[in-house]
Amino acid sequence: MLSKLAFRAQLSASIPLYSNGTRRLFSATSPTTFSQTLPDSASTPINPRWLTMTKRRVGKCMMFGMKPAQIDEGGKILQQLAKEWRELVAGSEGFLTDKKRRSLFRHNVVWGEQGMLRHVNNVTYVRYAETARVNWTRNIGNYIDTANKKEWINMLGNTGIGLILKSIKVDYKFPMESPDKITVYQRLIPDPSGHLSSQSAFRLEVMILSEAHQRPAARCFEDIVIYDYKKNRKTVNTPPFVMEQFEAMWKQQEQEKENWRHRIAEIETRVRNLELKSWDRADAVEDNGSA
Repeated sequence: MLSKLAFRAQLSASIPLYSNGTRRLFSATSPTTFSQTLPDSASTPINPRWLTMTKRRVGKCMMFGMKPAQIDEGGKILQQLAKEWRELVAGSEGFLTDKKRRSLFRHNVVWGEQGMLRHVNNVTYVRYAETARVNWTRNIGNYIDTANKKEWINMLGNTGIGLILKSIKVDYKFPMESPDKITVYQRLIPDPSGHLSSQSAFRLEVMILSEAHQRPAARCFEDIVIYDYKKNRKTVNTPPFVMEQFEAMWKQQEQEKENWRHRIAEIETRVRNLELKSWDRADAVEDNGSA
């Protein structure tokens, strides 16, 4: 086990809350407070290593030795991380993660999707995003905007108002391998109220989560055109029923982001309190058990 000073130094050096390296949640001297944890920029994603290192920090406390009440608190934190990890990772960035919104859930990554190097072929991520985009559109019609269900489902065809992928960019995060499962979420970017009403295109960001690694395996950025197949041209404006849902979606994304970032702040406070009551207290002596 690492010494107190070594573990504290490792945490301080390696765990910024945000992926741009700013706003560290870990403090070597005092408990984390909410004022320290709220982001300067709501667009900055949570560090993908945060979940892993938070589990490690709780494990360090338990291995060091804690009182029964503290062990119970550590167990509750680990249970919360196991249950809510998708929401903590994706929801904290504004992705809508509820059952009616998620596009793929624990979808199997099969052996045949791997290439010669035994990791998932790059083009497969585009297929994941395509399937998720179709499900995203269906979900809106089936569960969210049922009054316009027919219009949303028809957007997947080529007989009226439809959707055409203009471009897609994929940022690969690590080489995912089979067996694994993926969960896929989307979020609308940017705020539609400022520009979408007079345009015929919109953008989605896609997060492809690896269930085995509990972090994003890839992110996709899609430009999607709203096309009128009857007139053989792009629509002049975003259809009103689409615009209404996009504006509501944006507000919900912002609310989800705020809610889950507050939840992360609460977890950080609880973990830091465990550290200050175990290995990082001034008079801490490691419990090595008895012979």
